[in-house]
Amino acid sequence: MFITDTLLHRLQRGCETMAYPHGPAPALPERHGGALKVDSGKCADGCAACVSVCPTQAITRVAETAVVLDLGRCVFCAACVEVCPHGVITQTGDHRMAANRREDLLLGAPGHEQVRLAAALDEKLRKLFGRSLRLRQVSAGGCSACEADTNVLGTIGWDLGRFGIQFVASPRHADGLLVTGPVSQAMVLALQKTYAAVPDPRIVIAVGACAIAGGPFVGHPQVNNGAAAIVPVDLYIPGCPPHPLTILDGLLRMLDRLEKPRRP
Repeated sequence: MFITDTLLHRLQRGCETMAYPHGPAPALPERHGGALKVDSGKCADGCAACVSVCPTQAITRVAETAVVLDLGRCVFCAACVEVCPHGVITQTGDHRMAANRREDLLLGAPGHEQVRLAAALDEKLRKLFGRSLRLRQVSAGGCSACEADTNVLGTIGWDLGRFGIQFVASPRHADGLLVTGPVSQAMVLALQKTYAAVPDPRIVIAVGACAIAGGPFVGHPQVNNGAAAIVPVDLYIPGCPPHPLTILDGLLRMLDRLEKPRRP
C-alpha cells in the first residue's frame, strides 16, 4: 500500500524539473537584483560615494567623473546602488554573469558597462566535455553558501545530470575543478594536489566572489584572494553566493548548450 501511494503521489505531481534552458528561465528573487551595470557617463560630479561604501573595495575611481566596478570582487550588497545620487550603478535583474577572463568582469569603461559573457570552449574541448562533464568540487575555505547553491543544482527541480554534468568524489575521475572559497593558506596544498590529480586536459571554474577575488576576506594574510593565484581559471561565475541559475547558465554557456535564438 505504501509503495502504491508513493507512486500515485509522484504521478499526481508530474514533472517538477524546470524547462530551462528549453523554456523560460525561472525568475530571480526580487531582492536578488541580478548583475550590475555601470554607466560612468552619468557620474557628473565625481562624488565617489559608491567607493567609500563598498565593503570589498570593488569600486575604484579612475577619473574625476568615472568609476570602475569589479564584479568579481562584488558581494552584491547593493550599497553602491542605494547611495549613488545619479544612478551610475544599477541592478539589471539579469542572472547571466559568467565570464572567461578576469578582466571581463570590470565594468564602467566605455563600451564595457556590463559583463562580457563567457564564450564556449574551443571545439576540441567541447567534443571532450560537451556531453559528459565530471567536476570535482573543492571548498577552499568557503562559508558553504556557494557550496549550498551548487548543491541545489542536483535537486529534482534543476536536475544538473540531464545535461551530462556530474560531481564526482575523486579528481582522477574528473574533467576539472569547481572551486569555492577564497583559498585559505590551509587549503593551498590541497587545491594544488587536487588540480594535479585531474587528467589533462582539465578546466577550472571559480564560483563566487571569494573564489574569484577573496570576497569579504580580500587582502587578509590568511587567504590567497581566489583560485587564480594557485591554479589557472577558465570560467569565473560572480556572486555572493551566485544564484543556482547563474551557475547553471555559466556551465551551459561554457559547453555551448544554451538554446540558440531562432531566426524569424
